[in-house]
Amino acid sequence: MIARLTGTLAEIGADGAVIDVGGVGYLVHMSGRTLDAIGPLGGEVLILTELQVREDAWTLFGFGSAVERDAFRALTSVQGVGGRLALAILSVLSPDDLARAISQGDKAMIGRANGVGPKLAMRIANELQGKLGVAGLGASLSPAPRAGAAADALSALSNLGFKPAEASAAVNAAQDELGADASLDALVRLALKKAAK
Repeated sequence: MIARLTGTLAEIGADGAVIDVGGVGYLVHMSGRTLDAIGPLGGEVLILTELQVREDAWTLFGFGSAVERDAFRALTSVQGVGGRLALAILSVLSPDDLARAISQGDKAMIGRANGVGPKLAMRIANELQGKLGVAGLGASLSPAPRAGAAADALSALSNLGFKPAEASAAVNAAQDELGADASLDALVRLALKKAAK
């Protein structure tokens, strides 16, 4: 299973990107939200992935955060929701918005994504009730970094095995140095250097 890719962003398309890892280009399908935040062509990127193997194809899906990947996994567990439809939903709703819509049974909000009719929106709301947490509502033992790219960078470091307090300190230090407008890949790279010291 391919869990993540680190490489050079070679191409960006309407529904995915090609990431060059050691001379091999991986086509990775992503939500519009992740594609918007991925960074410039030629830059180094770190993408969390999910590989779906079907009889006729192997498809790699990519995510900017573990929260987005978890939401994708939950969505694809619902009958009738494939990988591309899950990405369409995550392009319209952030993982937090999706969790809120499900917890409130807001079928109209879930149905905003292309390809999601009223029956499927109801099925998603019913089957995922109580299965998606809303970030920011849980208690945290460590100081949380500020939002956006910093939250995604914290998630990336946590997935790499760093303890929450040490990941948070490294991301906060990186964001202080780079500023609030820092890209996800720049934050992750600097945070990794700071955590390794």
